[in-house]
Amino acid sequence: MTINLSRRGLIGAGAALAAPFLAGQARAATWPDRPLRLIIPYPPAGGTDAISREVAHRITEIAGWTVVTENRSGAGGNIGLDLVAKSDPDGYTIGMGQTANLAINPSLYPSMPFNPLRDLAPISTVAQQPNLLIVRKEAPWQDLAALVADARKRPGVLNVGHSGAGTTGHLSGEMFAVQAGIEMVVVPYVGAAPVLTDLLAGRIDLFFANPLASRGVLEAGSVRVLAVTSPQRMRAMPSVPTVAELGFPGYEAVNWTGLVAPANTPPAQIMALNKVIRQVLQHPAVVARLATEGSEPLGSTPEDFATFLRAENIKWAKVVKEAKVVVT
Repeated sequence: MTINLSRRGLIGAGAALAAPFLAGQARAATWPDRPLRLIIPYPPAGGTDAISREVAHRITEIAGWTVVTENRSGAGGNIGLDLVAKSDPDGYTIGMGQTANLAINPSLYPSMPFNPLRDLAPISTVAQQPNLLIVRKEAPWQDLAALVADARKRPGVLNVGHSGAGTTGHLSGEMFAVQAGIEMVVVPYVGAAPVLTDLLAGRIDLFFANPLASRGVLEAGSVRVLAVTSPQRMRAMPSVPTVAELGFPGYEAVNWTGLVAPANTPPAQIMALNKVIRQVLQHPAVVARLATEGSEPLGSTPEDFATFLRAENIKWAKVVKEAKVVVT
């Protein structure tokens, strides 16, 4: 059978084939034409919630895009990021991930509902915050060396509290015990407040604390800070040495945050989001807000964030394995 197509027919067929492509191009050109949704995988009023809402506000201020925040907490941050991972990759859903749900949980939990390296597209790192190794004011250890010496003399006697399984505060202590060659009793709590209560009462001996959560006891002078867990000293506490410089080179345990989108989100939209986020992180009000909680702004290309994520997954997997950390 012979099929004859007129010139008009060919043009019509070509237009029909091109229509979906042109429609996609049109959608990309008008993005965003509705509000963006920022998933916060932790409860309201926490540190991740605060920085997420600040970022959302500044995105609107700088780019004119409406950003609606939505708290979806649970399972160490896995529930919220799973929602992001399973959302349409259309550039309208993003999530604020952090060390726990993007780098620690894959090695800590027996099963994960998503793969952070496969199911999410990195947009940019946002901020980082170290932990503080604190003891009560009346504790006998004036510095980290004295604490380590005592722990080595009395293995399994000193108690270290943490505010949640799989948090950087928890694994900061596990990593330190492995590197220092000491054995401590790990005491789990739910939240920082009860840890601080027991620390001040002398029921536990040390705590790798979040600077924001421990601000009250720091300002009251109720605790002594022996070291910070970041590779560099904190601007807010320049006289406090790092764990690394006190005889444990390479030690680094910081809580970082970063924005992600569903995998296969169009690169043009990822780059547009990245450009705005990096502007947000240079805003004086954002820098000042982060400083109040002991955090510093980061900002990166999507490619650098992806490289960083892979390295962090490897690092924390090693910590979980060496410390034999198990979450049931």
